[in-house]
Amino acid sequence: MLAEPSASSRSVQGLPIHRTSTRPVPRPRTGDDQPAPSSAGTRYWPRLLAVLAVLACVTRIPSFVWPVWNPDEGFLATQARMLGSGGELYETVVDRKPPLVPWLYQGAFALFGDDSLVPLKILAIAAVFLTAALLAALARRRWGDGAGRTAGILSVLLSIGLNPEDTQAATFEVFMLPCTAAAMWCADRRRWGCAGLAVAAAFLTKQTGAAVLLPVLWLLWQSGRPRGALLRLAAGGLAPLLAAALVTTPTGFLFWTVTGSGAYASFAGSELHVLFRALGNTALLTVACAGVLQPIVRVLRIARTGAADLWLWLGSSTAAVCLGFHFFGHYYLQLIPPLVLLGTAALQILPRVWLPTALLTTACTCVFFLVWGLLTPRPELAHAARVAAAVQARTQPGDRVLIWGIHPETYWLADRVPASRFLTAGLLTNYSGGRNGPQVGEKYAVRGGWTTFREEMTTRPPALVVDDARGKPYGVERVKGLRKALERGGYQRAGVVGGTVLYERSGPG
Repeated sequence: MLAEPSASSRSVQGLPIHRTSTRPVPRPRTGDDQPAPSSAGTRYWPRLLAVLAVLACVTRIPSFVWPVWNPDEGFLATQARMLGSGGELYETVVDRKPPLVPWLYQGAFALFGDDSLVPLKILAIAAVFLTAALLAALARRRWGDGAGRTAGILSVLLSIGLNPEDTQAATFEVFMLPCTAAAMWCADRRRWGCAGLAVAAAFLTKQTGAAVLLPVLWLLWQSGRPRGALLRLAAGGLAPLLAAALVTTPTGFLFWTVTGSGAYASFAGSELHVLFRALGNTALLTVACAGVLQPIVRVLRIARTGAADLWLWLGSSTAAVCLGFHFFGHYYLQLIPPLVLLGTAALQILPRVWLPTALLTTACTCVFFLVWGLLTPRPELAHAARVAAAVQARTQPGDRVLIWGIHPETYWLADRVPASRFLTAGLLTNYSGGRNGPQVGEKYAVRGGWTTFREEMTTRPPALVVDDARGKPYGVERVKGLRKALERGGYQRAGVVGGTVLYERSGPG
């Protein structure tokens, strides 16, 4: 059980803070003069870290129920196999994401084999645990021992507060959050070079991780010595980016992580569908965070009394969620760390009765999402498994296969080599996340994509082509370039699996 916040964590220089008090909350300390903890420190961290580790393991039990949770995991697993077989990132293996998570998958596959994602799921538990520990350290430094415990526990409980497909997958946002929390932890202690490294790591995990730079810069400005600190922050941030660009390819790195997603980052196409998704995921997160949102709303005045960096963190993260106008559920995970700290700050001002209420409410919603994750059916995964079995039956190991769809996990489940560097039809048609409006088609593909794709189909034609569109606007009948490629290659319709059409190569067209 959590201990009640100590008296010192509810006071400012000996002056008690009550619900009706008009005294300001002290500005968060950002220097090296860390306040002494309010209770014995020798047992504090071992006990808290043990609790956080247990909670992280329990809340992520559903991640082990299914071999793969969403297409992002399938994409990363297939990428890692290609990289492990000699592929080059941003050349023969491409995606609109930075390199850290593909490299993480590649490393795990090299150590433990590529037929299971269990090692990555364990690493995801470690990422949730590390995020919670860093937030606990931030809260303890600012408001005392009780606040540290509160922030750490809330962080783990809220980490699964969305659709299980978004929270239980070992993908970009899960590994990005400890980097963003580390950036704030370092900035809070004026370790500007390390803060820059953490911001760079967040960006290299997912581009929107760079949103944490805004509150870091605020803390730097508040520190009162911006010149040398700014240089250290810039050096720490730029060095990893330059290294990643040189290790891959500078032009490819820049194109695939920054400049090559113009058509993808657009609101046009399926506006109503995207709006409903945004409202739905916002509602889910609101339910999950009900225990911390009530205290935050109750004491909004903390925005003027020492939590400006946290509000900047929440605001920049909200902008990052909106960037690209897709509003996928896993985007919303970026909001959880600042909400946890704002909620913890609010609970230090309110009467003590608010703390158990907030924790109980959050625990109940966590149980709901945990049960959802354990019991939710996965019809798309079942379909992908059936298609993968059909692919295995019609091809030999080592045969190249083209899965024309948005479920690259089929490659991984079938254990077959992709015939193209473009692992989803979305890269060649701009179809993504249900977008089926005017901006789906060959002319919205990534620049130069169709030239490269036609060359791949001509020089090394796949033994089997799988049209997994199932009526969506990127099917063979609607994409002239793919239809012509099948005709030239002499592909004939060979079967149907749950609406997915298989084409076998019978000879030159």
